[in-house]
Amino acid sequence: MKTQITLISILFLSIFNILAQKQQQEILIMGTMHTVPKIVKKSYKPMLRFAKKYNPEAIYVESPMANDTISWEYLKEGWSKNYQQFYKLSDSLQKNFNFNQTKFNALSTRNLQDLNADEIDYLILSYGYKRDNGNYELLSYLKKHGIKGAKKPTRHEDGDLTYKLAIHQNLKVNNMDDQQTNGFYHPAWTKCVKEGSKNGSNEIGSKINKQQYNAAKIPAIFRKLGKHTNKRKSLNALHKMSSFNYVTEDTEGCLEGRKYWNERNMRMAKNIASQVLESEKTRNIVIVGASHVIGLEKELKANYPNLKVILMNEY
Repeated sequence: MKTQITLISILFLSIFNILAQKQQQEILIMGTMHTVPKIVKKSYKPMLRFAKKYNPEAIYVESPMANDTISWEYLKEGWSKNYQQFYKLSDSLQKNFNFNQTKFNALSTRNLQDLNADEIDYLILSYGYKRDNGNYELLSYLKKHGIKGAKKPTRHEDGDLTYKLAIHQNLKVNNMDDQQTNGFYHPAWTKCVKEGSKNGSNEIGSKINKQQYNAAKIPAIFRKLGKHTNKRKSLNALHKMSSFNYVTEDTEGCLEGRKYWNERNMRMAKNIASQVLESEKTRNIVIVGASHVIGLEKELKANYPNLKVILMNEY
């Protein structure tokens, strides 16, 4: 009798553990190279097939959070002309557009394939009004290319991959980027490079870049650049360069740049995790510049242990 009770208890615990594992929320991080040369314009296709097979319930993209006033204060006159233009449009819409929350709620929950041209136009303006850059771009892509997406690669990996995936999954996207300190990061980068010309750091950086370029040649020929980029070795090298961990000497500019890079990844991770936890969705995919992958993985694992964090090539 005791043996039977013990076996039943073990079986019950096993079933409970299996169910708990199935319900654990996970974040899969996929790195892209943003804009790619014409010769590798189809590099997104294997990643898109992988992402469709993963079947995400939520898609997180590298666009600023709509309510991140600090980032937008910088971006309205910052490094990106696209963000400058979007901010001006958003600012104008907030003053002049007759936004209707009830109408927006009804349209934003409709299947993408069921939206007509006027409804798409309304959503584009509404997302601009709400300063939701990710979905503004998604609906603009839908308007331009239709429900099947662009016939030819646009060479913008984030768009070719993200928007086609979102349309396939019938999902809107979630913004997660943070650019609050980018106005300080770029000058620090320039300063670090200037300092590196005197202590040998630039030669090391050039060597790493050359190694990365040579290692990517064969994968690029066989349309496996996306998979190559998402190898941990490649991701570590990209992280090393962006965080200035390759330098021979931690000079003032390099230390500043590393500080701002790590802080940005920390805030991006917080943006992702807070939305994932609130949504309670299980399968979440993050599509982000490959240089961020290692930093995001580190921050998410360190600060959100209840979330399962996976890299594309390790899924």
